Amino acid sequence: MYKFGFIGSGNMGSALAKAISSSKDGKNMIVCDSSTSRASELAEALGCKSGCVESVAGESEYIFIAVKPQSLPDMFGEISEILKAREDRFILVTMAAGTSIEKITALAGVECPVIRIMPNVACSVGAGMTLAAKNDKVTDEEYKYFIEAMKASGKIDKVSEEAIDSFSIVTGCGPAWAYMMIEALADGQVNIGVPRDKAYLYAAKTLEGAAKLMLDSGRTPADLKDSVCSPGGTTIEGVKALEKNNFRYGVIEAVNASYSKTKKM
Repeated sequence: MYKFGFIGSGNMGSALAKAISSSKDGKNMIVCDSSTSRASELAEALGCKSGCVESVAGESEYIFIAVKPQSLPDMFGEISEILKAREDRFILVTMAAGTSIEKITALAGVECPVIRIMPNVACSVGAGMTLAAKNDKVTDEEYKYFIEAMKASGKIDKVSEEAIDSFSIVTGCGPAWAYMMIEALADGQVNIGVPRDKAYLYAAKTLEGAAKLMLDSGRTPADLKDSVCSPGGTTIEGVKALEKNNFRYGVIEAVNASYSKTKKM
C-alpha cells in the first residue's frame, strides 16, 4: 500500500508529487500516466514507484486525480469498480477546475472522502497558492496530515467548497496575467533600449519584490503605490497612462470573464 498515489503526471501532477515527496517519504508514493515513459521519468526523479492506473486506484490512501476535467469520465470509467471494491479507507484528491465534490463522487460511483484543491503553477517551485476544501467524510486528522504534506508546494488556504470557485480565479488564472504583465513591462523596456534578457529580469524581480513587500509589511497595495508616487514625478505619470488605458478595469474584467467560464464548466 502507498500513502500517496497520482493519476496523471503532467505539469500540475508532477509539481505536487515533487512537493509531497520532499515533505514525506517518496518511497511511499506511486505515480501513473497515460504516457508510461513520463511517469517512469518522474518516479525515477522522485525515488518513488511508477505503475498503472489500477494500482494507484487500488493501493493508495490519498489518490490525486491530476487529469483534465474533460478526461474525468473516461478515467473514472477505468477505476470506479476498483474503488467500489475497496474495503480499506481512501481519499480522493481532485484538482479539476469547475468540478464539484458532488460530481466527483458521482463519477467515482461511491460515497467517499474527497478533498478538492485548486493549486497554481508556482507549486512547482514551492511558491504556490493552493485553496483546499473537503467533504464531511474527511476526518480532521486526515485533513491535517494532507495540509502538512502539501506545505512544500507553497501556501495552503482552507476554504469552503462554496467559495472555492470564486476564491481560486486569481490564484489559478492570475499567473498567466502576471506573465503578461512581466512581458509587457519587458517590451516597454526593450522599446527604450534595455536588452531583452535584462528587461525580463528587471520586470520579474520587480513584481516579485513588490509582492513580498506587501505580504511582509501588511500594508495595502494602495498605500504602497502612493509611497512610490512622488508628486509630479515619473511614477504617477505612468499611473496616469495606465488609468487612461483602462488598466484596472481590464484586470477586473479578466477576473469576471474567467469566473463566468468556470461557472459554465
